[in-house]
Amino acid sequence: MIQELPPEKLRRTCDPMELGCKDSSEVKALETIVGQERAVRALHFGLGIQDVGFNIYVSGLPGTGRTAAVKRFLDEVAEGQPAPPDWCYVNNFQDSTRPKALRLPAGSGRKLQADLKTMVEGAEREIRHVFESEDYANRREETMKVVQAKRDELLERVNERARQEGFLLQATSMGIVTIPLKGDQPMSQEDFMALKPEERQAIAERQEKLQDELETSLRQAKSLEKTAREELQKLDRQVARYAFSHLVRDLLEKYKELPEVVAHIQTVADDLVNNLEQFREEKEDSSPLPFLGPDRREQLKRRYGVNVLVDNAELKGAPVLVERNPNYNNLFGRIEQQVQLGALVTDFTLIRAGSLHRANGGYLVMPAQEVLASPFAWESLKRALANREVVIEDVMERLGYLTTRNLQPEPIPLDLKVVLIGKPELYQLMLEYDEEFTELFKVKAEFGTQMDRSAEHIHDYTAFVGMLCATEGLKHLDQSALALIVEHGSRLVEDQEKLSTRFRDIADVIREANYYAVQANDELVTGEHVHRAIEERYYRSNLIQERIQEMITRGSILIDVQGEQEGQVNGLSVIDLGDLAFGQPNRITASISLGREGVIDIEREAKLGGPIHTKGVLILSGYLAEKYAQDKPLSLSARLVFEQSYSGVEGDSASSTELYALLSSLSGLPVKQGIAVTGSVNQKGLVQAIGGVNEKIEGFYEICKARGLTGEQGVIIPASNVANLMLKNEVVEAVREGKFHVWPVETVDQGIEILTGVQAGKRDEQGQYPQGSVNQRVDQRLRDMAERLLSFGKAKEEGGNGTASTGEQKPAEEQP
Repeated sequence: MIQELPPEKLRRTCDPMELGCKDSSEVKALETIVGQERAVRALHFGLGIQDVGFNIYVSGLPGTGRTAAVKRFLDEVAEGQPAPPDWCYVNNFQDSTRPKALRLPAGSGRKLQADLKTMVEGAEREIRHVFESEDYANRREETMKVVQAKRDELLERVNERARQEGFLLQATSMGIVTIPLKGDQPMSQEDFMALKPEERQAIAERQEKLQDELETSLRQAKSLEKTAREELQKLDRQVARYAFSHLVRDLLEKYKELPEVVAHIQTVADDLVNNLEQFREEKEDSSPLPFLGPDRREQLKRRYGVNVLVDNAELKGAPVLVERNPNYNNLFGRIEQQVQLGALVTDFTLIRAGSLHRANGGYLVMPAQEVLASPFAWESLKRALANREVVIEDVMERLGYLTTRNLQPEPIPLDLKVVLIGKPELYQLMLEYDEEFTELFKVKAEFGTQMDRSAEHIHDYTAFVGMLCATEGLKHLDQSALALIVEHGSRLVEDQEKLSTRFRDIADVIREANYYAVQANDELVTGEHVHRAIEERYYRSNLIQERIQEMITRGSILIDVQGEQEGQVNGLSVIDLGDLAFGQPNRITASISLGREGVIDIEREAKLGGPIHTKGVLILSGYLAEKYAQDKPLSLSARLVFEQSYSGVEGDSASSTELYALLSSLSGLPVKQGIAVTGSVNQKGLVQAIGGVNEKIEGFYEICKARGLTGEQGVIIPASNVANLMLKNEVVEAVREGKFHVWPVETVDQGIEILTGVQAGKRDEQGQYPQGSVNQRVDQRLRDMAERLLSFGKAKEEGGNGTASTGEQKPAEEQP
């Protein structure tokens, strides 16, 4: 018989004295990512290589601390790197719809903004002052005198010429007209009409000729006026440029190493000189621009200001940005609009940066699923990474719906590493359906959910606890609490040789244990607090489990935990509610009759069985044929069913249980109902590992405890699952006291011996099983069924009713 497992095999404990510290405050803080050596190597590679397309996809399950670990890792890498440049948008004086982008050293953006503001305000003061000066007034007056003298001389010549021709020049609303004279007085209409026709004709001819000369002179006068205006404008520009030239020179000297900035400063100076009219309207005001109203000042700001898009003045090292909501506007920025006189207007000062701008020159971390779910974000991100530039544009322009004139800011060169964080299955989907993905994200850093339970990693566990307590202001954990945390880490991964790297779950237990320590006013978190935190988390979620146990205890769900029954075995399944998984026993029964249908899965026939469960049942036919049908046909009809199961059944962990039920029915040997079974089986009769072994054992234990422990109850598990055992202390103590048992088996024969108490039996040299063994009984039963089925068929062929041989006989050793 197979020996049951000793208590020491049911749970791997952690000796508190081997932790090397009295409490978590004595442990040095973590300096690297715990238990993720593969991911760390991938991150080092991805961050070190600078070629295009070597962005990183961090693959792993939620709760492994991917985002926090990657952020901490990137912070360490970025700390020693130079801060990237500032980026500003300024007005494009040639085309205001296409603002220009300026690149400046880190921290220089706000300085340029202040310097240009100071220059414009200083230019305004200097211009106002020089225009109000006596020297400027004299030069303007001299210029006007010269032009006025030329104009007066020209008009005087025309007037003299008119008198010589007998005409008077008179200004009217229609312009200057010529009127004939009679003596020294203007000729009236009556006098003109009284003249002879030839005299009128002569006057008209002289008048026409004089009018031509007059128009020529007036054109010359207007040309003089235009020249005068140009001379005055030239004077104004010369005076204004000289007035604030020292301000411009200072800025040009300050930014002489930045050609683009120098060009913009010169352009601003030229535009100030060419638009002096904006300084002409004087108003009383206490603002820095005393003679400009608020609207005019705002116009100057919008025309000559600097929009600091990215300011890295306070940044130490390269930027590391985590964008948790990577929608289109948050990634690529936006162009805001303002309402003026009922209309929406915008300019370069309303351009706002996105995460790509702020992370430029550093690292941007984003959840992959959120990027894919946001409209336009993923396609635009790929385009930006491929073109190595970020473009700010309205989403409606991308759709082609925006027909109004909008800004088209100059693209900004992009130089950063993008780190996407997502699930492994999402990575596989993107590989399959997006051919550009592999060109842009060539590095995969995979975070595992478990690591070896070595001394080094146990130390890392305690270091993580210490760091969490210090960071969040929690009470530190003593030795007993730390030991339980380590054991809980193995429990989470169901492996005595592994520890969970899902630090989110570990951290939640620590926080809850801290709560109970605070309630008890204890100085440190103890093992008692950690145990209570784990139990309370379980209790808060196990209402459904309690209701199912209550239904079993009251007999609503039929489960026997005592006695023996033929063809009836307690199988074990796991119900996963998301926040809680627990084991539940299921009664599995088998019925046998003559026939050729083989093993019939009622769950599949009712469309309640999944494909994996169906596969497990079909394997049973292979096992029976392999072991018992080498010298006879396999002639039976067997039906298997999960009793009182009203939902889908999936998985093959009950295939060994179903086989035991078949063997019990075929052999006529009853099965001990106090023993539950789990494990899958192959065609060779080997019992294979399954999942959820701890929950299954504990679930059956709870039922047995509620019904009353007899000392004969227990669970049969695959031997390959022994390393997965991290049972609750209560179950371990029950095994220690002999109240409960756990048997590991490697073969079906070993399991049937435990269930029936009868030797399974092996074939001897003649191919016969030992008399009375389980296999001999099954083999004989199948032989008898084959013979009866054959004789029944012959009887029908001979015309009989076939009733003479339809009754089944008992195995030979049971016959009198």
